[in-house]
Amino acid sequence: MAKSARASSKKFNNQRKAASVFAPTENARAERLSAKLLELAKQPKPESSDVNMNTEDNDLQVEITTRDDNDTAMEVDASTKTTKPRRSSRVIAKTNILVPISILVFAIGFFPYKPFLPGLAEYESLELGPPPSGPFDKLVFMVVDALRSDFVFSEKSGFEFTQSLIRDGSAVPFTANARSPTVTMPRIKSITTGSIPSFVDLILNFDEADTSSTLSAQDTWLAQLKARGMGKLLMFGDDTWLKLFPDTFDRTDGTTSFFVSDFTEVDNNVTRNIAGELENNDWGLMVLHYLGLDHIGHKSGPRSPNMVPKQQEMDGIVQTLFEAIESKNHLKSTLLVICGDHGMNDAGNHGASSPGETSPALLFISPKMKAISSGLSAPATPKDEFEYYSKVEQSDLAPTIAALLGFPVSKNNLGAFIPAFLPFWPSARDRVQILMRNAKQILGIVTAAFGDELFDPKSTTDPCLLEPTDINTLACQWRSISQKAHTVADARHVDAEWLSATSTWLRRAQDLMSAMASNYDIPKLLLGLALASVSMLLSISSTVSRGYNWNSDAVPLLLITLSYGIMMFASSFVEEEHHFWYWSCTLWLAYLGSRQVAKTRRISLVGWFLVALAALRLMRSWNQTGQKYAGEPDIVKIFLLPYPELLWILVAATYGIISFNILASLDGLPYVISTGLSSFLVSAAFSFKLAFTAEDAPELVVGFAKAVYDMFQGQTLLFRARLVFALLSITGVWATYRSIVGGPRASRTSAYLFHYLYSLLALTQSRATNIPILLLSSLIFNFLQSSNLSIPQITTSSILLQHATFFAFGGSNAISSIDLSSAYNGISSFNVIAVGFLTLISNWSGPIFWTSAANLLLMKKAHEGQKDVFRQHITLLTAFTAASIAFVMAACTILRTHLFIWTVFSPKYLYCMAWGLGQHLLINVGFGGLLYWLSSR
Repeated sequence: MAKSARASSKKFNNQRKAASVFAPTENARAERLSAKLLELAKQPKPESSDVNMNTEDNDLQVEITTRDDNDTAMEVDASTKTTKPRRSSRVIAKTNILVPISILVFAIGFFPYKPFLPGLAEYESLELGPPPSGPFDKLVFMVVDALRSDFVFSEKSGFEFTQSLIRDGSAVPFTANARSPTVTMPRIKSITTGSIPSFVDLILNFDEADTSSTLSAQDTWLAQLKARGMGKLLMFGDDTWLKLFPDTFDRTDGTTSFFVSDFTEVDNNVTRNIAGELENNDWGLMVLHYLGLDHIGHKSGPRSPNMVPKQQEMDGIVQTLFEAIESKNHLKSTLLVICGDHGMNDAGNHGASSPGETSPALLFISPKMKAISSGLSAPATPKDEFEYYSKVEQSDLAPTIAALLGFPVSKNNLGAFIPAFLPFWPSARDRVQILMRNAKQILGIVTAAFGDELFDPKSTTDPCLLEPTDINTLACQWRSISQKAHTVADARHVDAEWLSATSTWLRRAQDLMSAMASNYDIPKLLLGLALASVSMLLSISSTVSRGYNWNSDAVPLLLITLSYGIMMFASSFVEEEHHFWYWSCTLWLAYLGSRQVAKTRRISLVGWFLVALAALRLMRSWNQTGQKYAGEPDIVKIFLLPYPELLWILVAATYGIISFNILASLDGLPYVISTGLSSFLVSAAFSFKLAFTAEDAPELVVGFAKAVYDMFQGQTLLFRARLVFALLSITGVWATYRSIVGGPRASRTSAYLFHYLYSLLALTQSRATNIPILLLSSLIFNFLQSSNLSIPQITTSSILLQHATFFAFGGSNAISSIDLSSAYNGISSFNVIAVGFLTLISNWSGPIFWTSAANLLLMKKAHEGQKDVFRQHITLLTAFTAASIAFVMAACTILRTHLFIWTVFSPKYLYCMAWGLGQHLLINVGFGGLLYWLSSR
């Protein structure tokens, strides 16, 4: 009993020492022990004969009691310790839920659907007699996707027959101004309605399955043709027309617009319908939309060897159509319109606002054109880069087609009738009617926005005496031309001055309304901004509450975030954003290298540090991007394209290094199997890249690359790509299985295997000229792996290198930099999920590489014994992502009336959505979390 009392006394002393930390638990234990002692004290004292001198049982009982009490305390203590990680995990989950919610809420407010006036326009009385009839009764509307003006009008054009029509006056040429966004769906909306489409159509343009953005309830010249019974409506080509105009066409043959690997069949499917339909007399409209030229641009750019032959093919179709119009009686009054929906930049892409992208060709063709045109010289010299002949707005097609075919202008039109066609109506009254009907239709839209007091002739306010703002000047000019309209219409001779003044008024009204800000939903903009800010603050508070000992390591990330956010308020910095990441990466690597070398003084680390700086310098010059220097000389243009042998040496080296690394990571398999699997996998991937490049840019496959390509001939690209994907999937499944059942060492080895498998997938989805960038990235990774980095340093390195490699691969904040050339690898028909996944890999291959590389660095920290490694990493990533999204939202909100809101800031917000939803949530959190979970088992 004495020994038991001594043990109890010792326990009470320990309880008092720990009371300040585990007071509740220790107090409870003390109470239980006190009660037990009091109970023992109340028991009768034993007789001396009953006393057991063997104290082992008593000692054992006290030891068991003590152990039970300690176990209870440890359980409570452990539960206390785990509450913080669980609470932190919940906070991180909430912040990452707020990210997509804030993005979508802000997008709804920033990209709303613009309201349109329903119903079809009717002729209103102008007291100038009956509306003038049109000189044409049929329309062949031929769209050649991405038909840039120089493709038709320059000396290097393949449109020789079309140029002969320009010279003899049968074709009237223009350069159309296609406003941003320069992608197909918004451009077709502008062409057919004459309005300025919503920027949301840019997003919908990438979804082949979308049917929400239709024009079935809107006034278009197609609806006018159908309503007036001018014949059946036919459509052959891009099925975007079928989505926009459901149940409108009587005969169709649609083709998908995103299968960019196809140059030939996609156009043959259109042409095969022409000959038979030219014999029919039951149609009033035939729409032909050819996609092959656009696909060539996406695959290999405007200077592709396939470009001129495709132009010659299109020129042959123009000749077929013109000769039929000229020779067949039922086609005598047919108007042929040839146009591009947009152009393309020097990389072959489109979507932004560079001169090449916004300058498609436009021609009105008919033998009747000789009555108003004596011909122009062709080929021609551009006035300003891609501006050939006269320049008109693409939306001007709507009122011009309406007048030439004799029906009212669409209600929502902002286009102006092209004055060059007024000579088709000799009568002054008819010319006045055409212009005044167009002007009154646009006036209705102007007064809806600004009120009608300034434009009302009965108003006592004279706009000509007010401050000469845009709207006051427009109202003053309107009073002048409207008052003179009847006088001019009754005159025997056409008043050229009045016609010019009216055409000028139309253009000014068009510019004013086109430049007006969208109908933003301000509450939603502010709500989205607030949610993003809350997400950022929650991330920061989570780091503070966890008490992570980051010292000064997180300060650089804070400075980078603030600098990046401030930069978002300047349009020129947004366009040239890559410079920020390039210089930040350079400074960051220099900072890390100097610190690491000073700490370790290892010669090998000095070598890797210098190699990393050199690799980054080469990466910065690999592809010129942005707006100011896009198309300027870079490593690809100076060294790789002129010397393809050098390109394939670098490509082969990259594949060889990955093959060796994969083999080293297959240590769980017998040597014969691992050697065969790695060799077969890398050989299949390399042969696919050779075959793909031979199809895409055959001029690059020369020398030993051509010899290797000839050895692997006989299989289609589709089969080769599927074989590579199948082998990658099989190896990935094996690596996953080994991570789960193989123990810690197998998990670490599998983590590296996952990294190398992704690298091989990235090579498969990248252009051949960009493959060496992954080799350079691997060199930088070796430096980081040789360094002893803290978690904030790993996160900062990942963020910086994700963005730097995105731009090094040729990315930018312009929609035109999206690369669709590899979006259909291994796919025989459109599938939104598969195409979306492959497009993400193609355009974000560099950032995803650094997500995987960061996982390996984090795994190293975890195996060193550091806790909450991935949670700390994701907390910092989320804080940066939420902050950058909030800054972009603030910039878009404050600068919503800026001149470049649609050409610079709106595309930037779309990329912000891609970075937040795609790269952060899907890749960094989802894919990165999966990799870390597998590697830490």
